[in-house]
Amino acid sequence: MTGKTQTSNVTNKNDPRSLNSRVFIGNLNTAIVKKTDIEVIFAKYGKIVGCSVHKGYAFVQYMNERNARAAVAGENARIIAGQPLEVVVSTVS
Repeated sequence: MTGKTQTSNVTNKNDPRSLNSRVFIGNLNTAIVKKTDIEVIFAKYGKIVGCSVHKGYAFVQYMNERNARAAVAGENARIIAGQPLEVVVSTVS
């Protein structure tokens, strides 16, 4: 390891206050885009405390809601691996 802190895979926080600081990333080409890619892209908006990647989508958990909203504003509809991302604040607990 190069000294870089690994983020958790846990993004399904049970605390309802953390829900507004979680971002859903849809239409994600997970055959090409990996967890580390997501972390690099979304880290510029704030500290990521969790990142989970699934087939076709991912979640990023930030420390606070302000970071999550900045990520949505900055990354929604961005083309990654030939596909426009759908980036929204998660509404699912």
